[in-house]
Amino acid sequence: MDSAALWQRYQDWLYVHADLGLYLDISRMRFDDFFLKAMLPKFDQAFQAMDALEAGAIANPDEDRMVGHYWLRNPDLAPTPELKTAITDTLGAIATFTTAIHSGQIKPPHAPKFTDILSIGIGGSALGPQFVAQALAPVDAPLNLHFIDNTDPAGIERILATLGDRLSSTLVLVISKSGGTPETRNGMVEIQAAYQAKGLDFPRYAVAITGEGSKLEAIAHREQWLTTFPMYDWIGGRTSEMSAVGLVAAALQGIDITAFLQGAKVMDDATRSADLRQNPAALLAFAWYFAGNGKGAKDMVILPYKDGLALFSRYLQQLVMESLGKEKDLDGETVYQGIAVYGNKGSTDQHAYVQQLREGVPNFFATFIEVLADGGQSVEVEPGITSGDYLSGLLQGTREALYENKRDSITITVERVDAATVGALIALYERAVGFYASLVNVNAYHQPGVEAGKKAAASVLALQNQVVQVLQQQKEPMSINDLATAVQQPGEIETIYKILRHLNANDRSLSVVGSFADPQTLKVAWQV
Repeated sequence: MDSAALWQRYQDWLYVHADLGLYLDISRMRFDDFFLKAMLPKFDQAFQAMDALEAGAIANPDEDRMVGHYWLRNPDLAPTPELKTAITDTLGAIATFTTAIHSGQIKPPHAPKFTDILSIGIGGSALGPQFVAQALAPVDAPLNLHFIDNTDPAGIERILATLGDRLSSTLVLVISKSGGTPETRNGMVEIQAAYQAKGLDFPRYAVAITGEGSKLEAIAHREQWLTTFPMYDWIGGRTSEMSAVGLVAAALQGIDITAFLQGAKVMDDATRSADLRQNPAALLAFAWYFAGNGKGAKDMVILPYKDGLALFSRYLQQLVMESLGKEKDLDGETVYQGIAVYGNKGSTDQHAYVQQLREGVPNFFATFIEVLADGGQSVEVEPGITSGDYLSGLLQGTREALYENKRDSITITVERVDAATVGALIALYERAVGFYASLVNVNAYHQPGVEAGKKAAASVLALQNQVVQVLQQQKEPMSINDLATAVQQPGEIETIYKILRHLNANDRSLSVVGSFADPQTLKVAWQV
């Protein structure tokens, strides 16, 4: 296609939202009119399904739950007065709590004000707040935000070392819907121990963000934590950033959460259009379906050309892959759906994997995210050229180079990175995922694979308890085979070997004869 035809195609397929300052360009996806016509009936069904979801239909049949993240930024859409009140009351409580923290009305026992926040959560309870914090937190934020988002003792120790003496002025957010998420519980227990070791009364520093009636809520009430905020059963973790999960930390950092929610609301309004060409989320889903033939045959590479958006690809990994990566469709048929997502940022990737994108396996489509306003006080690095000009040129050049070699791409352009824009981007992708799920007939709002992994992990830990119990009762060293027989798990010899290896590496009272490098020689006993 020559340059004149490409320019016309660009104009034909460019979506612009003037109020948000957002442009969406899918002209470099090589679909044709035949494909467009074939997809229109599918989108008619997708629009109807989305209308039903927003009206309160049971969209997650596995758990008999509604899906209502759209109501968080427009409570008037909530299907009952009770739900609307719950949303608005929570927003009011967040504002009141934030004012009290910033003013010092609520303060730590041994300091005039809180200086830091330690957020303990995992998955959607961490990825959203991390992305928003990097994108929007001011340099001189009222409180500095830190995360424990893994059950890694070394990582937790590093965070504690970073906080140092400021632990006594650090507010702790514990985020878990059920209160039983192992990684979050582990982080909480570790941090409670750290506060206790310094003679600090943990409840005077702690806030729970959790489901009503959960184990965590019970603990917070019993121990008289500072306060609690609700997590609703109709909000999934990967769509929870605009609930208390994300808004509490954002407000405490001085981020304008009103503008954040308003940007999402404006985008939601735009993505309710039943006209494909006038609906940016539908256009994204349309392009994704074309790229992978409705089977996820190509990966989604996210390339934001702005440092503040560097975590967007990581955030989208969970949103897209956990929502769409499903073995079964809604009819119970085996379909193996999903779209793999990865990315970093431009122009870092000019010196990393763009080489493969340009000349290697053509198993992807790219999404460039362009920010028009450079920001900062950029000087001329060459006559008439700034660093921001270079960044823009590298984006345009990479897009052209990929297209020349038959690599498709989408480009999203925003005027600047601010609260409204980031809210709009999150809302855009949330809706696009919902549309795509409808197109391929999968449930975007459950995660059976994640639950299966949790159950398997629990089985390993139960087996570890059995192994330790048997060893504690035996006086003589035992081989792995004998140990597997003793715990009545002969099929789990490999798992038992790995459990023993881990215990030994952490000085957990094992006496070892032989070597872990040669399992046949290995015998173990429990040291008294």
